[in-house]
Amino acid sequence: MTGPRYTPLVASLPETVPFVGPETQERERSAPFRARIGANENVFGPSPRAIEAMQREAAEIWKYGDSTSYDLRNAIAAAHGVAPENVMVGEGIDGLLGYLVRLVVAQGDAVVTSDGAYPTFNYHVAGFGGVLHKVPYQNDAEDLPALLAKAAEVDAKLVYFANPDNPMGSWKPGAEIAAQLGKVPQGALLVLDEAYVEFAPEGTAPEIDIEDPRVIRFRTFSKAYGMAGARVGYALAAAPLIRAFDKIRNHFGMNRTAQAGALAGLQDREWLAQTIEKVAAARGRIAAIAQANGLSALPSATNFVAVDCGGDGALAKAVLEGLSKRGVFVRMPFVAPQNRCIRVGAGTESDLDALEEALPAALAEARESVG
Repeated sequence: MTGPRYTPLVASLPETVPFVGPETQERERSAPFRARIGANENVFGPSPRAIEAMQREAAEIWKYGDSTSYDLRNAIAAAHGVAPENVMVGEGIDGLLGYLVRLVVAQGDAVVTSDGAYPTFNYHVAGFGGVLHKVPYQNDAEDLPALLAKAAEVDAKLVYFANPDNPMGSWKPGAEIAAQLGKVPQGALLVLDEAYVEFAPEGTAPEIDIEDPRVIRFRTFSKAYGMAGARVGYALAAAPLIRAFDKIRNHFGMNRTAQAGALAGLQDREWLAQTIEKVAAARGRIAAIAQANGLSALPSATNFVAVDCGGDGALAKAVLEGLSKRGVFVRMPFVAPQNRCIRVGAGTESDLDALEEALPAALAEARESVG
């Protein structure tokens, strides 16, 4: 029989994806969701300036995007007070994580992450044959000292740490992270995912010398800037590491309309501030809805809230399914004990009205079904 001859590594991998998208779920349920508040998208959307910039650029879509993302890269550098040589723009943090793993992880190399943390990173590591070593959360937060200790134990190439964290919404003060840098093992790289940092309290982002070779930081336009569908992220790191991305990245991977939208969005600080206020208000209302139903909301520095359903993963899954049946799309953590929660995104008033209406019945049904 003819057909592709997959590598032994690819043949060994399961045919799974990290997330099942809401569109797939809508097709399966033959109806749209009333409230799409499960994918950590920013429902308040991008700056009107970003939309206008993308609309203008649409007429130029016959052209490839700038392979260097020159204008956006320089604007990001200026915003962070670094050189353009310290910035790499890519296809969201997901795409950049894939490039990073490709750069440094060979088959059999050790990588450290938290058990239950962002699964797309794990997906990339598995795809390049890396060996994942996982550390449990501590008090619903990623445990950086334990991660670094494990990295030293297994001679890890990469240590993944998200601040703020997905899926729990927890965060650490930047000073605590900076104080741990001396414990990064020789030859290891701390991968600091800051996708949600714009929503976090002042001081959450650590002060780290941009040329420190032990750290690479990732930011995105998917969350606070409301452009998840555009797929624009960026890395901040020492210039030699940034240059190394040019060896393996897709040089024309960036959509030119997305580049234009990200540049305009970055420059609209007023819209960003308004979005952050709306997200904070939505987090407060989610907490109030949870409390009214006898549940507790975990503190969050992101655009979502982990709501403790008061039981185990089976109960939380039943609540999630009950909400989905009633047209409210949410997600939940994958690993115990964090999977006792559902994860609810900061929604519009109408989104949260739908949640408020659906949750009591979903919760009662779930409690009955799991005994």
